[in-house]
Order: sequence, then structure tokens, then C-alpha cells
Amino acid sequence: MQQTTNTIVMVRPASFRMNEQTAVNNYYQQKLSGMLPASINAKAQEEFDAFVHKLQSVGVEVVVIEDTKEPDTPDALFPNNWISFHENGDVAIYPMFAENRRLERREDVLEVLEEKGFVIENVVDYSEAEEEGIFLEGTGSMILDRYNRKAYCALSPRADEELFIEFCEDFEFTPVLFEANQTVDGQREAIYHTNVMMCVAETFAVVCLDSIDDKKEKKNLLKHLKSDGKEVIAISEQQVTRFAGNMLQVRGNNDERYLIMSTSAYESLTNQQLKSLEKHTKIVHSSLQTIETCGGGSARCMMAEVFLPKN
Repeated sequence: MQQTTNTIVMVRPASFRMNEQTAVNNYYQQKLSGMLPASINAKAQEEFDAFVHKLQSVGVEVVVIEDTKEPDTPDALFPNNWISFHENGDVAIYPMFAENRRLERREDVLEVLEEKGFVIENVVDYSEAEEEGIFLEGTGSMILDRYNRKAYCALSPRADEELFIEFCEDFEFTPVLFEANQTVDGQREAIYHTNVMMCVAETFAVVCLDSIDDKKEKKNLLKHLKSDGKEVIAISEQQVTRFAGNMLQVRGNNDERYLIMSTSAYESLTNQQLKSLEKHTKIVHSSLQTIETCGGGSARCMMAEVFLPKN
């Protein structure tokens, strides 16, 4: 089992903007005033293309899927929420909180991967849970430690406990559950996706421990990470707002490991945190300012990792 892959799927945006349907519980989204929708999408495409170029330049294989103008899918560039790919040839499809995000699910993504020689054995589709108002938004809601077969999940309106447990049973992961919060207008509110406050790589984990208010849950999380030999690098709630938790480790040329993040995340890290990270991995960062501001998501959200076997 590998924890990192060198192949990722990314969706190039066609109508990116602030998604009013996700803003109700994604407190990181902001309106960009004075910019026309077409300019916002053009900026997002520029950031997307530069990001893809940086990944390819270190040897990451990026499968770029073009989003379509119809149907209207402002968040299509965050594919990791609706699909995940697994080493045994399984693909999981997930139920999405926002109605317009359900339109992002596309069969042709599977066809593109099969044309590239990837083998898909089985599709496990959880999306019917939407009809009951139950959601689990893929590797946004869950952080998978594929090597140690653990799945970490911060419960939220987009991460249902029962469905998470069902996923863990189906895919043979040990569930690690907790609640993670952020302060919004003086209130503690659930962080909408686990991957905003946590990243699990091969030999380390980046976690915002301050967001876990329950001491027992925090202790349990640390116990799991440390028992798997991971160095825990703590980040602050302030750094989470700069998307410092939204990172992903991938493999590039010669199996070199790279930690991918946005420039905003990179610039928020202290010298000590960077030193700790660089002991384990090289770092690649790219500016995603428009995408982060309007989309409330960052580098990790844009990458769906492909672990499927190849012909």
C-alpha cells in the first residue's frame, strides 16, 4: 500500500465563482467585489494552469479534465470531494451537500482514466444518501492514511458519522473520529472539511490541534498518528485560515516526495515548521489566491489522487 501517488486528476474550471450554496457552512469563502464573473474565472484558470505546470515540472502526472459551461458547476475544480480512487481498482462516488455540486459527478472521468491504462474494477456509489440529507464529501471530509489503513474524519454537516463508518467498513479503514472547530463571529463552528485542518503524509502529519476542543479526542488523534511513527507538526487556527492544513504529499521524478500547498499556506508557516517539513519532503507551492478567496478551498482540494492499478 502506498500513501502517495504520482498521478492526480484535476478539473480546469469553466465557470468558477463563489458558490453561494456552499458558503452557508464554508466560512473561508469571500466575495471578490468589483470583479466580473468572467474575470474571476479567467484568474482562476490562470492560477490553475500555473499550478498544473509546477506539478508537471517536478514529474507529477496530471490528468486535466476540462469542466463544461453546462451544467453550472462553480466548484468543479475541487474533484476530490466527489470521487476517490483506490489500489484494488475501486472507485468511490460521494454524496455532496450543495445541490449544484452534485452536477460535478461525471462518468467520462472514469473513461479518460481507462483510456490511460488504469483499471477500474468496481464503483461504490454512496451518492443516494443525498436523498436523506446525509453527506460525506470524499477526501475533503476524510483524510486517508492508506498505508496504515486509517481514516480521519472531523464530523460536520458534510461528514456524516454513520456513512463514514460504512465507508471504513467497505474499504477496510479504521475510523478515527473527532470534532474540529473554528471561531466565527465569536462562536465555535464546525470546520467544513477535515482536509482544511489536517494533512497526513508518509512520515509526518500536519494538524491544527487547537481546533479540536475535546481533550480526549485530541489525545486519541495524537495517539493514532504517533503510534504510526508520524512526526506531528502543529499549525495554528490562524494558519488554517491561510490554508496551511490543506496540503498533499505526492511523488514526482525518481520517486521524490513533494508536499504540495498554496503560496498563502507556505508564507504562513514559521521557519521552524518549514524546517520540520523539509526534513521529510520537498515543498512545492503555487499562488491560488482567487481560488482560495472565492472557493474557500486550496491546493489539496484541487487534486484527486489516482491509486488505481495499471494494465
